[in-house]
Amino acid sequence: MAAPGFSYGSDDSGLVWGFLFSRDATATPIGVHEALAWMRAPQPEQFIWLHFNLSNTASERWLRSHAMLADEFYETLHQGSRSTRLELADNALIAVVNDVLHGFSLDSAEISTLWVHVTPQVAISARRKPLASIERLRQDVRQGTLLRSSSELLIHLLRDQADVLVNIVREAVARVDTIEDRLLAGRLTRQREDLGTLRRVLVRLQRLLAPEPAALFRLLQRPPSWVDGDDRQDLRQATEEFTVVLSDLAALQERIKLLQEELAARVNEDNARSLYLLTIVTVMALPINLIAGLLGMNVGGIPLADESHGFWIALGLVAAFTTVAGWLLLRLQRQR
Repeated sequence: MAAPGFSYGSDDSGLVWGFLFSRDATATPIGVHEALAWMRAPQPEQFIWLHFNLSNTASERWLRSHAMLADEFYETLHQGSRSTRLELADNALIAVVNDVLHGFSLDSAEISTLWVHVTPQVAISARRKPLASIERLRQDVRQGTLLRSSSELLIHLLRDQADVLVNIVREAVARVDTIEDRLLAGRLTRQREDLGTLRRVLVRLQRLLAPEPAALFRLLQRPPSWVDGDDRQDLRQATEEFTVVLSDLAALQERIKLLQEELAARVNEDNARSLYLLTIVTVMALPINLIAGLLGMNVGGIPLADESHGFWIALGLVAAFTTVAGWLLLRLQRQR
């Protein structure tokens, strides 16, 4: 029977959900037993899509026992490198797709990996955490999106991932616009920290989500024979759309960098102004400190010690020296 409610949990085999696509491209939910029966006697012009939760240890055992996937697929599951790529192995398409978690926010920026194995009649996807793009694809399928082939399902997944990334870029742009408005208004609070955090998130997204160009180039030049001309063109367009989104992401990072430089320049200017003011106060206070120190020495011969108006004379000298020092500082400032 199908996984109850198609939740993010999985059944005893690790299956989260499954769909059977018929000749008219309609999708019917299936469970692991229906999938096994179909895989023993696959019907022409039909294909199935099974999605597994690798956090369930039964998933990989079931796949090795029943799915007959290419060895390269299992190798990618345990590789340390999880760069986004799409490769051809044993006439099957193997995709390693880094995606944001379902419910992603720029504050948490959690990313995980999705593995996909696609043959003409069987599409297998597997993940360890709920991801945004694959959930979006499932919702589209349940709402009646027509998919003619397993390769079209993979292309739709890539486009969904690009759409998710577009929404992330829009959210980041809105946040940067707000920070920029505050900067122009002169309200410097925590913008530097916010910009730094946002830039680190976007750099990580670009590094993990950007597909390997060499792998894509090889696949687009020599796609498998069962991928028809329309799907080849759609795959090329999907990669181009993804490239445009990544270009927008890089441009946003450059904009954030410029804002960080502007904020740093303003902070340095404020620090220089504060230091200059402190220097003026120190220089203007120098005469009174010097004279007070000299007249306060407990030795004989202190001038004006016996003078009845000595205090006022000393005060006049201090005022005169302070006035001269202030005039010199103002003159130097005008010359600058």
